[in-house]
Amino acid sequence: MNGGLGTISAKMHMEPSNKIMISRLPAGSSIGAHRHTTSCEVNYVLSGTGKAICDGIEETLYGGVCQYCPKGSDHSIINTGNVELVLFTVVPEQ
Repeated sequence: MNGGLGTISAKMHMEPSNKIMISRLPAGSSIGAHRHTTSCEVNYVLSGTGKAICDGIEETLYGGVCQYCPKGSDHSIINTGNVELVLFTVVPEQ
């Protein structure tokens, strides 16, 4: 996804004002760096471990962490663990 490594599965619900999804990143997979020009992104980690990089700043991800990337920021997510990284993501369209 977005030039990242491996395969990612995502189930998305889209409506005019929001995108809501569950994403599953197998071990070693990543979501490549990309920018949301019209919205922010909120990722809540359901399980697994990884790291998010938002505007060059790394944040450790693990179950229960809520990661926020502001509108206009570059970001990516990498599964650094040995099990699937599962995210609940909300992208409020503005």
